[in-house]
Amino acid sequence: MIRKARTADVNTIQELVKQFADQELMLPLAVGEIYERLRDFHVAEIEGRIVGTGAIHVTWESLAELRSLAVMAEHQNQEVGSKLIHAMLEDARGLGTTEVFTLTYVPEFFKKFGFEEIDRHTLPHKVWVDCTKCHKFPDCSEVALKVSL
Repeated sequence: MIRKARTADVNTIQELVKQFADQELMLPLAVGEIYERLRDFHVAEIEGRIVGTGAIHVTWESLAELRSLAVMAEHQNQEVGSKLIHAMLEDARGLGTTEVFTLTYVPEFFKKFGFEEIDRHTLPHKVWVDCTKCHKFPDCSEVALKVSL
C-alpha cells in the first residue's frame, strides 16, 4: 500500500534514507528536514511495516523534483519503487506541475517510467541548494533526468 507520510513515519523515513546516504547514493536528511518536508513524502507499507519512501518536491511553477526514493533491500525488485514513482507522479500532476526531474546514480531505473536524460545545468539554480551540502559538489556524477506529465 502506498500512502502519504505521517508524523509517526518520520524516524523510519530517516532510517531508510540513511541506509542509502551511508552508501553515498543520496543525500542524508535530518529528522527536522523530514518534518519540514513531510507533505512531500509517500511511504510504501507491507503488512503495516514501511518498506519504502520517496518525495515529490515542487521547485518552481511547473517543475517538481522526485527525490529520496529508497526501498529496503529485501523489498527491491518487488514493484515497491515502481508503485512509489507512480504515486508521486500522480501527486505532481495533482499539484499542477507539468515536468518532474530527478538526480540519480541509477538512471536506467527511471528511464522505465519515461524519464529522459537532460543536461543538469538546464535545471533552475534553486535545485542546487541541497547539492551544495554534499561533499561531492560540484564534481558529482549523478545523472539528471526529466519526464513531462
